[in-house]
Amino acid sequence: MKVYTIKDIARIAGVSVTTVSRVLNHRPDVNPETRTRVEEIIREHHFVGNTNARGLKQSSEVIAVVIRGRSNPFLGSLAEAILERASTLPESFVTEYIDEKDDEFKTALRMTRQNRVKGLIFVGSLIDERVHAIRNLEIPVVFTTVNAEAAALPRASSVAVDDRAMGRLVAEKLLSLGHRRIAVFGSNPVAGDSLAMRFQGLLDAYAEYGLTYNRNDYRETRFSYDAGYETARAFFSENPEVTALFAMSDTVAVGAIRAARDLGLSVPEDISVVGFDGIDICRFTVPRLTTVEQPVDEIARRSVNLLLDMMEKNTVPRHILVNADFRLRESVSVPAVRDR
Repeated sequence: MKVYTIKDIARIAGVSVTTVSRVLNHRPDVNPETRTRVEEIIREHHFVGNTNARGLKQSSEVIAVVIRGRSNPFLGSLAEAILERASTLPESFVTEYIDEKDDEFKTALRMTRQNRVKGLIFVGSLIDERVHAIRNLEIPVVFTTVNAEAAALPRASSVAVDDRAMGRLVAEKLLSLGHRRIAVFGSNPVAGDSLAMRFQGLLDAYAEYGLTYNRNDYRETRFSYDAGYETARAFFSENPEVTALFAMSDTVAVGAIRAARDLGLSVPEDISVVGFDGIDICRFTVPRLTTVEQPVDEIARRSVNLLLDMMEKNTVPRHILVNADFRLRESVSVPAVRDR
């Protein structure tokens, strides 16, 4: 029996790989008729490109893409860009979306048992002690959005922005405007991932200004609009003297802006807000969100090309840093002089 890939489904349906990915990820931005047609084709052809593939075997070699963070639109866009790049190649790609709290390395090992996987791409991974689970895999691996050089895996490359430098740039912008109490909403601040590096960059900027960061102003959160809203509502209710927020993702920042409004606070008059990633909604929020914009298409293209080079040319692992852009918009201003 032929096992169909996402490219096969896109060809049969007469749509792009990106559209099929959006249907699989239950994204709302798909025409209802198109969604119905794609879903029917998926059922008819017993598609095995995502979590529906569990328990089935691939009859040919594939490249597996593991996306850690179902509710993060930036990672969804990056995965779609990878699949769009893949649509021009003869290789077959299979994808699996998992929750941000799930283990991407266990997922990858399961996929290698269920499929004939010849290469892996991790999107939105957290590199910590768990990464040793894949150390002995004899296939090339590429991490996107996180610098994997420190992990020293023998067959792993990575593509990421310089998260530490960009975290420092965000903090420098806010500190230069006069902000001194800056809240940070992120994940585990001591983990070896891109988010921890952003926080380390902020600490670098504080040190350059001769200041000490108040660790009570750091909050761990999930990366969704709801989580950003709830975290911001709780934090700013208890800490009205904090004048700025650096959210480690745009989704968190957007939720925080809504929370500020519901608390009777104005952005940026009462609270300046900066996000990270550069998703489309940043240009349409009120106010428009200041953010660090990651180059999605470049990250996707370089990630796929790195993996192909390692598979086809047996090249040594490389760790590439790409440029990000700081987009100053309406959500940042000098702190107001307030009587708290």
